[in-house]
Amino acid sequence: MINTLSLFGLPLVDADRPTAISAMLDRAGKSTAAFLNAHCVNSAARDRTYTRALRAANFVLPDGSGISLAAKFTGKKLTENLNGTDLCRPLCEEAARRGLSIFLLGAKPGIAERAALAMTMKTPGLRIAGTHDGYFDQENPEAVIAQINESGADILLVAMGVPLQDVWLYQNRRQINAQLAMGVGALFDFEAGAVARAPRLFRKAGLEWTWRLALEPQRMASRYLVGNPLFIARAAVNALRTKPSSYHAMPRSKRALDVAIAGSALLALSPVFAMATVAVKATSRGPVLFQQTRVGLNGKQFKMFKFRSMHVDAEQRRAALLEQSEREGVCFKMANDPRLTPIGQFIRRYSIDELPQLWNVLRGEMSIVGPRPALPEEVAAYPTGALRRLEGVPGITGIWQVSGRADVGFDRMVAMDVAYIRSKSIFLDLFLISLTARAIFGGRGAY
Repeated sequence: MINTLSLFGLPLVDADRPTAISAMLDRAGKSTAAFLNAHCVNSAARDRTYTRALRAANFVLPDGSGISLAAKFTGKKLTENLNGTDLCRPLCEEAARRGLSIFLLGAKPGIAERAALAMTMKTPGLRIAGTHDGYFDQENPEAVIAQINESGADILLVAMGVPLQDVWLYQNRRQINAQLAMGVGALFDFEAGAVARAPRLFRKAGLEWTWRLALEPQRMASRYLVGNPLFIARAAVNALRTKPSSYHAMPRSKRALDVAIAGSALLALSPVFAMATVAVKATSRGPVLFQQTRVGLNGKQFKMFKFRSMHVDAEQRRAALLEQSEREGVCFKMANDPRLTPIGQFIRRYSIDELPQLWNVLRGEMSIVGPRPALPEEVAAYPTGALRRLEGVPGITGIWQVSGRADVGFDRMVAMDVAYIRSKSIFLDLFLISLTARAIFGGRGAY
């Protein structure tokens, strides 16, 4: 039995590609697979027939960064993104190994044939049983179904877009003999070279949607610019209904605010993420993201994410610079830190390096507003009174951040954080969030 993860009321496949493919091809009898992405969730909310089609599918596969994000909202992590385009190649390879044939149905005239040729060139031994474009009478599909069945195809790939492809399969699956049938969206266009896929850097960063928006702004504007915020709202509602136990220490209203803001910010700031990724990678050796152990609620440690602003040996050089700290108290800060990379000073100046902490917020390890999480060695040196900082969920921004950041001394920072923890006010959170932009662009204490 393959592992599943419940999301939006659907049993989402939670497995790597080989496991998912084997499960689909090994299942006894006929099976149907569907992909679920942000656009699919929005479409299902408007179309009950499509919702029924998704629920009837034997395999619902997670497709895209939006679904991974929604899973993180609930405190869970999917094993792998199983989008149709990336799944195609290993599926074809396994089909060729097993001697299974594939029928391609959908797309504009000529596209399926070109896609079939490209797929056979990439996968030697792959058998294409037949092709047919998507321009046929949807109300009277008997002739097309007869062609599919007469071809003896074991696998049927349908590329007619969401929700049409999945609804069509739902309504006609009993008449189709293929062992596995699945809707694959724009796969044929990509395989035929009719539509260019996003560069690998965009795909790895989960920003393929920005590429498609740039290529087809008129067609994709509604799907992404309007649809993405709607999806985030739906993912937030789903997360609040799930209410994972890892969030028990946070008031429900605060968690709802965190999920809404962090999710929306990740989508809205995705171009900034892309530019920062390129800038960090191009200007210094080492990984784009920096993970550092920090101390969170009640002393529990977690890995905090940042864009790397320092050279890879920064941690080793820290001890030699401690005496040059320009901040009073336990926490170390230097205005002109020699460990910074060429781009490091800039991304720190505007707090761009902190943006990946939105993932920590979605995972429930941090909040948008709260005391900044300290290093374990700093906590070890805390005076007794400072330990009160650990009674609140750590945050990206807070009172001392909007009051001067590193220019605020340690004792005053502690007093501010303790006062904030005592307040427990959602209105204070909203006020501090509104002041954060001013603090960032003002740049005071940003080092």
